[in-house]
Amino acid sequence: MKSLLSSQPSLPTHITEPRINLSRSEVTSLRFYRDRWIGRKKCGLTLNAVLDPATIGQFGISESEFVNPALSTSYRSSKLPKPNQTVLDAQARVCTGPTQTRPLNEDQAFKVFDTILRSARGELKDEEQVSKAQLGAFFAAMTIRANAFPEATQWSEGEKHAMSNFWPHLVRALPSDVIFVADPEGSIMGVGSSIGPQYVGNGTNDMRLVGALREVLAGGHLGYEEVQGVLRDVLPLKVEDNKYSSGVNETLLSAFLIGQRMNRETDRELKAYCLAFDDHFGSWALGLAPVADVRSLTHYGEPYDGNTRFFRSTLFVAAVRSCYGESSLLHGVEWMPPKGGITEEQMLKFMGANTRLTPLQAKELIEDEELGFAYISQREACPSLYSLIGLREHIKKRPPLATTEKVQQFVKARGREAIVAGFYHEGYEEPLLMLMKRRGVHSGLVVKGEEGALSMTTKFRSLNASKGLPVNYCSGFRSLSMDSAFELDGVSRQNFKTEVNAKDFGFEPTDTPRMDRSVSKNIELGLGALRGQKGPAYDRIVLNAGMVDHMLGCDGAEDISTALDRAREAIESGKALKKLLNYIKVSQKMR
Repeated sequence: MKSLLSSQPSLPTHITEPRINLSRSEVTSLRFYRDRWIGRKKCGLTLNAVLDPATIGQFGISESEFVNPALSTSYRSSKLPKPNQTVLDAQARVCTGPTQTRPLNEDQAFKVFDTILRSARGELKDEEQVSKAQLGAFFAAMTIRANAFPEATQWSEGEKHAMSNFWPHLVRALPSDVIFVADPEGSIMGVGSSIGPQYVGNGTNDMRLVGALREVLAGGHLGYEEVQGVLRDVLPLKVEDNKYSSGVNETLLSAFLIGQRMNRETDRELKAYCLAFDDHFGSWALGLAPVADVRSLTHYGEPYDGNTRFFRSTLFVAAVRSCYGESSLLHGVEWMPPKGGITEEQMLKFMGANTRLTPLQAKELIEDEELGFAYISQREACPSLYSLIGLREHIKKRPPLATTEKVQQFVKARGREAIVAGFYHEGYEEPLLMLMKRRGVHSGLVVKGEEGALSMTTKFRSLNASKGLPVNYCSGFRSLSMDSAFELDGVSRQNFKTEVNAKDFGFEPTDTPRMDRSVSKNIELGLGALRGQKGPAYDRIVLNAGMVDHMLGCDGAEDISTALDRAREAIESGKALKKLLNYIKVSQKMR
């Protein structure tokens, strides 16, 4: 490819900008005592605000380890090194797909490259430093855009001008692995063009990764075995003193992960990432997963990075569905980038539940007739993939693992199994369903809920809504027999696509409650709904429970009105609230 840069660049102007300090959460007025919460006066939003005194008295809530555990941002581990914010903002624009990328203007590009240069020269310290992972992700994005993206999302004139000024100085300051990622074939930059073509990395692991990256950075795709081999080499990552100590090259790995996402993964590539959860480096391969003795089990695959704006209903939906024998397994993490939003683990931890259950313990809770659902953290189920959280923050955008981690079976069942997963970007619904079929479940469902989560909404859809698939779009399959789903053919499996209009089922249009990262507010609304308090949260829990039952083909849910009435009865009888409170109490005893 013809060089994008002139061979006689001018000396870059040294840019000095006022340092932008990230402010703490605006909700500084919410204060928490570090003493035990039970029996204390309300101060801001404590558990007293969401659980009545009689309920609180049943549980021994442990002392908070956070400054403000009511906010999702406070669940980020302080042990994770923070990325440079200037470069991270640029990554948010360029580390994305062929149509979503927003090229940098000249001022933005000059500021980013100046930051990278000063960091490479050692002029920036601590959180101001640009990490190896950021360098890998940013330059991988620039390379793929130059090599493979359509004209509208290739380099802007401002980016070309900035790079032509800075690259001669960057090529002398940056390590060879970053130079390789920025110009793997020596065809983009013009200056220092021999480094990229000759680069092989350090050691056998690097060599395989470098070979794979040459294809990815050119906009190409890999075979199943190639992706599988790379993941075998790099996982798990081990972090000591805030640095990776397992010999993994962070620059190359981050370039690989973001590069595959930008190229839009093929089915075979996604299958390989899915295998990363099952292979020998995963704690619970499919063949070793405990089997729950229940007639039905639904695996819920919410986006692991949570909700930042709207009510997240799945935890409360699981409590409702357990009342009539539809068991559920929720899985996720406490905190995950890029959103760092509200997760089920945060809510359960805030309410005092044990969130460190093993798959075997989760199986016991699912089988318990007083409970019927469980939550398991990726930290316990698959620590090798959990070790990537820090790296994922530094690449900014979701890697392929963000898709495949939603399609997991950390516990299996003797009866029917189903997987439900949320998605946002059009084009991922079919790959998700493909992975579900590969898992061998009897039914599968993907939902475009609000924020790409699972919650279908009762909000009226405006005629001026955004392009693409609408919120409440659902696609899935259900088997018409109890045979193993691996043995099903196209005749015995029914496929469907639909857009759920809540108004058709008697729901009044209501705006979705905003959470704005408030874990306690999400709990307050959810528990209020389970107490029978009518309103938007109540309607969403009923809608999502009944519609999921119907679309998965659950027993007794053939008629949608009957399915919705069954969900309402589970709430009005008090059974759903009791299930959730029992879960908190019983899980505490499992240590």
